[in-house]
Amino acid sequence: MDRYLQAQPRDFLAVATPGAGKTTFALTLASWLLHHHVVQQLTVVAPTEHLKKQWAEAAARIGIRLDPEYSAGPLGKQYHGVAVTYAGVGVRPMLHRNRCEQRKTLVILDEIHHAGDSRSWGEACLEAFEPATRRLALTGTPFRSDTNPIPFVEYAEDAEGLRRSVADYTYGYGNALADHVVRPVIFLSYSGNMRWRTKSGDELEAKLGEPMTKDATAQAWRTALDPKGDWIPAVIGAADRRLSEIRRSVPDAGALVIATDQDSARAYARHIKEITGEKPTVVLSDDAGASGRIEDFRESDSRWLVAVRMVSEGVDVPRLMVGVYATTISTPLFFAQAVGRFVRSRRRGETASVFLPTIPSLLGFAHEMEIERDHVLDKPARGGEEDPYAEEDRLLKEAERQQDEDTGEQDQLPFEALESDAVFDRVMYDGAEFGMQAHPGSEEEQDYLGIPGLLEPDQVRILLQKRQARQIAHSRRRPDDEADLLELPADRRPVVTHQEMSELRRELHGLVGAYAHQSGKPHGVIHNELRRACGGPPTAQANAGQLRARVAKLREWATRMR
Repeated sequence: MDRYLQAQPRDFLAVATPGAGKTTFALTLASWLLHHHVVQQLTVVAPTEHLKKQWAEAAARIGIRLDPEYSAGPLGKQYHGVAVTYAGVGVRPMLHRNRCEQRKTLVILDEIHHAGDSRSWGEACLEAFEPATRRLALTGTPFRSDTNPIPFVEYAEDAEGLRRSVADYTYGYGNALADHVVRPVIFLSYSGNMRWRTKSGDELEAKLGEPMTKDATAQAWRTALDPKGDWIPAVIGAADRRLSEIRRSVPDAGALVIATDQDSARAYARHIKEITGEKPTVVLSDDAGASGRIEDFRESDSRWLVAVRMVSEGVDVPRLMVGVYATTISTPLFFAQAVGRFVRSRRRGETASVFLPTIPSLLGFAHEMEIERDHVLDKPARGGEEDPYAEEDRLLKEAERQQDEDTGEQDQLPFEALESDAVFDRVMYDGAEFGMQAHPGSEEEQDYLGIPGLLEPDQVRILLQKRQARQIAHSRRRPDDEADLLELPADRRPVVTHQEMSELRRELHGLVGAYAHQSGKPHGVIHNELRRACGGPPTAQANAGQLRARVAKLREWATRMR
């Protein structure tokens, strides 16, 4: 407010982490501008129907009346303005332009990066609100994965010659955490063994988090999220145990599963019902009924909410304290907004817990929670290399596409998920990692799930350090013949570097590929024959000795064929 009132700009971009209070700031400023007759009316533009109504309700609490049902014609005299969606502006930009021309207008553009979702939306916003007296742009994520310019946002060249968005005021997650206005987040990562069949009929196995190709990572990830496997129920069960611990000190704490599509959401809801005995709230689309279900959940004390995409941004359910990231959307924008659902603090000491699959990109986003990001309008030329942004662009389109309709892609999946299981992998908190791998339901896993729900940030770190030390000590006391490889501490495992293991697996996969070409057998069949001949677990779990034995066996087979 001080920064704005001092400068009195026509355009102002406020960047604040989800949960920091952008709505409160905007409405306080709107009240001041109306009171001092700088403007005569308001237009609030929001991404969704639900958020449009949420804005009207928030405004009413401070005496500003917005019409969230406005479509055309003169506005009732009882209203100070309207709340509309970007899509609504896109349909009738001249209607909103005429309103701005007739009376001095403050336009509040909530989550303004959505104005760049399509060129038509951006052009409509420019056309509609160019005559506005004042424009206030708000966002929690001032970046996009494409290069569509965001209307009314200033760009400046950085040292590399790239044009980046320039915020008038920035309040990041680190600032908000220091001021105790958002919760610290504990990320609990789960790995596990995945098995799937490709469209060519090959059966592949891999462990989440192990080095593999981009396509293999994507297929292993989707295998983990398949409702028919064991990974999802194990992780939801762990998240529910974490929720029970939190509810000891925060009785109305809730949990949210963010799903990729309707079918998965319904299946996840059935798992929750089996695990908890309580039917969860399921939100499948952005319609009036969905808004009502979210509002009912917000006001209740029920445990679980399952949603497809729409709760990833702007929806205010402060009692959400546990999340399961069960979607394959992997843009930093979506991840930041999704985690933002859990950081809205109500009282000091609350801690959020988000459960993730062990996917490198997601772990990277989790580590970058406190890094500020700007929207880069230009992308550096890569001299003939494959566009490094292409995959992210594709995923952003997937994230922004309405996910509650049958797109036909279900019948064209390039693989079939066969099996999955879950292994507790690690805890990430405050830039550090804690814990060693442990089986679901084990005492070691429960040590981390059982951290109290009300703690100061430094107390969380101390507890995590103590739990890790206890897990290591417990592992050391267990006889080697009673422990599997993942339970053994590092000093009792075979001394092989991560790089050496990667090279052994690469050598084995290369030989399997050559042998498949020579013999005509699928890769999966060859891997299974090697396991039968040499013994041991799937390749992703095999130790160095087992991998070397398979390499030698494969060389022996190849020699016989010559």
